[in-house]
Amino acid sequence: MNKQQKIIIAVMALIGLLLAAWMLLPKRAAAPASAPAAAEAEHGEHREAQPEQVTLDDAQIKAAGVTLALAAPADIGVAIALPGEIRFNEDRTAHVVPKLAGVVTSVLAELGQNVKQGQVLAVIASSGLSEQRSELLSAERRLALASTTYEREHRLWQDKISAEQDYLQARQALSEAEIAVRNARQKLSAIGAGVGAASAAGAQLNRLELRAPFDGVVMEKHLALGEAVKEDAAVFTISDLSNVWAEIAVPPKDLALVRVGETVVVKASAFDAQASGKITYVGSLLGEQTRTAKARVALANPDRAWRPGLFVSVDVLSGRAAAAVAVAADAIQTVDDKPVVFVRVAGGFRAQPVVAGRSDGRLTEIVKGLQAGAQYAAAGSFVLKAELGKDGAEHAH
Repeated sequence: MNKQQKIIIAVMALIGLLLAAWMLLPKRAAAPASAPAAAEAEHGEHREAQPEQVTLDDAQIKAAGVTLALAAPADIGVAIALPGEIRFNEDRTAHVVPKLAGVVTSVLAELGQNVKQGQVLAVIASSGLSEQRSELLSAERRLALASTTYEREHRLWQDKISAEQDYLQARQALSEAEIAVRNARQKLSAIGAGVGAASAAGAQLNRLELRAPFDGVVMEKHLALGEAVKEDAAVFTISDLSNVWAEIAVPPKDLALVRVGETVVVKASAFDAQASGKITYVGSLLGEQTRTAKARVALANPDRAWRPGLFVSVDVLSGRAAAAVAVAADAIQTVDDKPVVFVRVAGGFRAQPVVAGRSDGRLTEIVKGLQAGAQYAAAGSFVLKAELGKDGAEHAH
């Protein structure tokens, strides 16, 4: 190797050292600046990992209505969920028909209106009703005449002025007149009309009033002012929505679990609501298309939240299973989209994240996050959740 080659190698080595030094200098300078951020991130992760706490003393716990209990093993009901749909209670749904043909002269009820039993829904002018009422009025007049004749013939016969045959004929005429009146009245009663209202209204013997059979809601209306209606036309549908049916589809394998009289839990699919009801009917046949049997649950509906057509899920108890750790179902709250149980600690409560398992609505299994014997807030835990939210808002500001 000559002298020139040695000089070239030395220059190249020097250039390499300078480049290496230049590349290392920015990394060392940036390290101090990024160190606080890394430390802050590490501190933040540590802070987030810590369970959140609510500070309350014994007096505040009592005032808030928080009840304490111990997490313990328990037997939890195991339920199967069956699909269903809310429907009208057919025993409390009526189709109002005129029973006589006529022309609508007045409509007093609107679609969706709440009506009371006996309330007039519409008025129809019916020539058939006029004839029947006229028949009753004529029969009543004949009865009055037959009664007067009978009394006179009875006195004459007793006084031995007239023959007994005249008395017997008068009694026969009276009986026939009474039968004719009863027959005319029963005809009017069968169509829900009477002569009394017509007599009070003067000459309006053709006035047919359609009335609500019970308290309910007008679900359908199929008539208008001036419209001619037939005697069998369903002009109104009235339904009492204070009690509805949840109709469920039961596969053959679950038919043994669905029994009349059993209490089940009905849950809405569209919103967070549930209610208890009793199975009132289980079908004996399977549908040709669905291959399922129909069952029916009677459901009280005082607030009318269960609307016909709403899809629901019906939980039917299928047995019981042992859970190593269980808490009251109301004790589980959701914080940051995660289920938590508020565990009693010194000075208050800690929001302990848990993994929930099976639940029967009264008790809920805790699969992970809580040990048996831990003291927790069984009732009033929503108050602790609210307090936790207040503390979070204060720290944010």
